[in-house]
Parts: sequence; C-alpha cells; structure tokens
Amino acid sequence: MAVQQNQRVIADEPEMLDLPDLPASRETVEAERAHRKRQLAIAFRIFARYNFDEGIAGHITARDPEFPHRFWVNPYAVHFSRIKVSDLLLVDEQGHVVEGGRRTNKAAFWIHSSVHHARPDVVAVAHAHTIHGRAFATLNKPLDPIIQENCAFYRDHVLFDEYKGLVLEKADGEAIAKELGDKRAAVLRHHGLLTVGRSIEEAAWWFIAMDRACQMQLLADAAGRPHLMTEEEATLAHRQFGNANMARHSFNLLAGLVAEQEPDVLG
Repeated sequence: MAVQQNQRVIADEPEMLDLPDLPASRETVEAERAHRKRQLAIAFRIFARYNFDEGIAGHITARDPEFPHRFWVNPYAVHFSRIKVSDLLLVDEQGHVVEGGRRTNKAAFWIHSSVHHARPDVVAVAHAHTIHGRAFATLNKPLDPIIQENCAFYRDHVLFDEYKGLVLEKADGEAIAKELGDKRAAVLRHHGLLTVGRSIEEAAWWFIAMDRACQMQLLADAAGRPHLMTEEEATLAHRQFGNANMARHSFNLLAGLVAEQEPDVLG
C-alpha cells in the first residue's frame, strides 16, 4: 500500500532558503511506519537532552500510517533518555494497547487522541512540561512577534485559558483540540505547551522552537518593553521560519547526533 506524498513545501521565492526537499512520507506503509517509530524514539532522546522531562509527564505521539485512528506513544514511566523503538506502544481509539507490553499515560491518551481525531492532517503531537513553557503559560497571553524565530508561531498558535487539573476525561482533551483549531501550537494556561505537525520531525522541532520562544520572551519582558515587529515583518518571518521543510532539516541535525551517539535508541 502506497503512502500519499505531500506536495512540495518550499516555494521558489527569493526570500526563502534554497533547501533540498525532505520527503514527508515513505513509499510504503511498512517503510513509513518504521520511519515514524525511529524518529519518534529519537525525538524522546532529543527532548531528554533539552531537559523537557518532568517525572512521568510528557508525551509525543505519531499516527500509524496504516491505521489512522491509532497512534504510537511512549510507555508510562520510562525516562525519555532510555526510550527505544521497541518500547513504543500502539494505542487504539479506545485507549487500549494493541502492540507493546507496557501501560500508557491516561493523560497522554485523552490529549493526543482528541487532537489526532480533530486534525486528520496531523501526524504527530508533542506535549511536555518544560520550565520556560510553563513559566510563560502563567502569563495567560500568546507569544509576541519580537524575534524572527518566534514568528514561526505568528498567528499560528492559540492560548487555551482553561485549567481543570490533569487531563483525565475525554471532554478535557476535546476542549484543547477545539481551541487549537487549525493552528500548529497551543499555550496551555498553568500547564505547558503543545505542538503538532504533518511529521514527527515538524512537531518535535516546533516544540523545541516554541519553548525557546517562551524563554526569549520571558527574558525580553524582564529586561524592558520589547519592540514588536510590524505586520509585514512578522508575516515574512512566519513564512521563512515557519516552513515545514526547514523544520525537518533542523530536527534531522539533532536526530543524526542521537543516532550516532546513542545507537541503542534503534533497538
């Protein structure tokens, strides 16, 4: 069974970097599944390097290419730095583990299943409780266009301003998915960050970039009154730094280091 290829994602425009296209999918379901599982396990190792771990919290999911209502996820209570391809679990639409020998995080299921259900275009969803993401989430506001990299999220993220504790019910996950709409990221008040992508590479890179954006805004706000970019400037920066192909290249730089330095990740 062939996997549908995405269209070329980088336009022939003078203000765009001339980057070679990286395929968003492989030619067969089997190849695509193997690729997604590999990249998913590596993404957890990358998150560990960025100290995105917080006890048992945090999860990244990847939709299965053959069974679109199922997704791969990290097992409960395994540190990001130890996750291997063989540890990943395949979960169905009811939250049952259909492949793998461990249990899941209930909060991971309700958040991610709701987003995957609401967004057929989304392959991967990333959510973790980071220091800068959570600090920024206390301010109850979206990111400002103050730095070019921040503009990857210009008019492309939302503020979810409800808080009802742990996401343990279907309705809670659905509320997050509804507020996210067609955007690539969300700031969850008193909770943290969430990003999505048409590939694992995109979702993971957007998460790294968004956490850094939160850190930069916190620093700028603490120092004074940051100068906002104009509409034209922010729109241009969004087109450049919000480019999916650039996100895949950026992720793969990190993935290459992990694959070389921690080869057990593929076990």
